[in-house]
Amino acid sequence: MTQFINDPTLPKPDFPGSHMVIDDHYMFISGLTVADLSNGDAARGDVKEETRLVMRELERMLAQEGGSLADVVRVDVHLTDLKQISALDSIYADFFEPGRYPARTCTESPNICGGSSVEITLMAKRAH
Repeated sequence: MTQFINDPTLPKPDFPGSHMVIDDHYMFISGLTVADLSNGDAARGDVKEETRLVMRELERMLAQEGGSLADVVRVDVHLTDLKQISALDSIYADFFEPGRYPARTCTESPNICGGSSVEITLMAKRAH
């Protein structure tokens, strides 16, 4: 049975979507930015700190559904400036076991919601 979940600790989406969709096999988390986080304003514009805060929040969201970042199989990253990918990677890599990184796409998106520099969405396998 598919569940459509809005995390009560995050602002309600102002678009027709859900924070998280869970089915029998996977967890899908919508794109998350520091603009979605109550502590994100101070980090806006610092790619490393935005990445750290977003990854921690994604980790928390997975944990509340019984998962972890070790279950992630795909990640989509949007950066306002693709030249910042090394800064992002220097933080992002720490959240995964070396050699067990999810499949990933990274694109330059000059206008990310809320004026953020980084947006990350993911897909994770559910434990059975």
